[in-house]
Amino acid sequence: MATIRDQARSWAETNWDPEMTVAQWWECLFEARYCLPSLPVEAFGRGYSRQEENESRLGLRDAGTLGPAVGISMMMAAPTIAAHGTPEQIERYIPPMLTGQESWCQLFSEPGAGSDLAGLQTSAARDGDVWTISGQKVWTSLAAGTEYGMLIARSDRDKPKHSGITWFAFPMRQAGVDVRPLVEMTGQAFFNEVFIDDAVVGHDAVIGSVDDGWRVANTTLMHERAGLAGAGVMLPFAKAGRDSPDLDKPAGSFAYYRFKTRGLGSGNAGPNKAKRLPAAVWYHQISAELGLDTAERLDSRMRLYISEEVNRMLGLRARHSAVPAVGSLGKLAMSEIARMRREVGNQSIGAAGMLAGADADAGPGKGDVQRRTLHSPAPAIYGGTDQVQRNIIGERFLGLPKEPAPPPDTPFKDLPAN
Repeated sequence: MATIRDQARSWAETNWDPEMTVAQWWECLFEARYCLPSLPVEAFGRGYSRQEENESRLGLRDAGTLGPAVGISMMMAAPTIAAHGTPEQIERYIPPMLTGQESWCQLFSEPGAGSDLAGLQTSAARDGDVWTISGQKVWTSLAAGTEYGMLIARSDRDKPKHSGITWFAFPMRQAGVDVRPLVEMTGQAFFNEVFIDDAVVGHDAVIGSVDDGWRVANTTLMHERAGLAGAGVMLPFAKAGRDSPDLDKPAGSFAYYRFKTRGLGSGNAGPNKAKRLPAAVWYHQISAELGLDTAERLDSRMRLYISEEVNRMLGLRARHSAVPAVGSLGKLAMSEIARMRREVGNQSIGAAGMLAGADADAGPGKGDVQRRTLHSPAPAIYGGTDQVQRNIIGERFLGLPKEPAPPPDTPFKDLPAN
């Protein structure tokens, strides 16, 4: 009997045409339900487990094709709407995500509500079938140019903190929405702050129930942490979204490009997403070429390699069976691995680690170590800080006592401000 991997490869070999545009290829994947097969059948998936989805993507990779659209839309928005949306909402929002026609961002964190997300202040006021939204969000990844945002807002200040929150499919391209980039020390502006001033969203865009958005948001966060923890199959990818210049390009122009680049990946997020070799192996090759090997450096690279493999296997195990707190555990592991890659990389190239810009790109490792060094603090912050993950593990899974706080039924309006 043909395996899921065999079936996907056979289908791809029959249907793949590198002369198709990216948009046409993604539509083809959508019709065959290979965009996000782990979604339920009624949500345009195949009802696969995560492991089965990985197997199908291995089949696509075997056939040398471009992968489906990637990003926040696929990792978080589509699974959340599939779990909590009505049939009409699933029909409206999920197909454009899967075909790459619409991209989404995540409007959760606020200046005073990051680690304490439930303390958010952004307000949602209803008038008939329309909600008016006002507030500020921050650390919003790739917000510029997106069509929709996963927005959580305070819809009832008289209810306790974790109640009175509603989850919206929020249209980003409207008056009253101001996206401002946050330039990082890497020189990139991956994150943004978003100012919302009397913007509107229809009542039919409420995902789940009014005032029950915290439960819906936890589904979103669960998928985010599992995605950031890695262990997925990486495929060549193009950029999705209504304004993406990639949609009209030949799909074949992307199929191998990402694997020809010298840069290394760091899981599903970071400066270079396409994995070619484990970082430890790559750094070993560089260090050997430079003649910088010592027993201590070899030991450090071996520890890094073991850590990468253990985290990868943890992710694979999670796809076969339920592993308590696997998202938080994987997220913590990726933070530590990012720091290890930084240290081991700089050990491996020696004084060349002080090079920057074009000098770094022309030096040992083609600037990969320097980019990792600048990016290394980020994984401990985005997707829920390391401290938040430890609290989740301790309180929800180990049963440790929670930190002192007002009674859980205290109305939000009576709580001290963050």
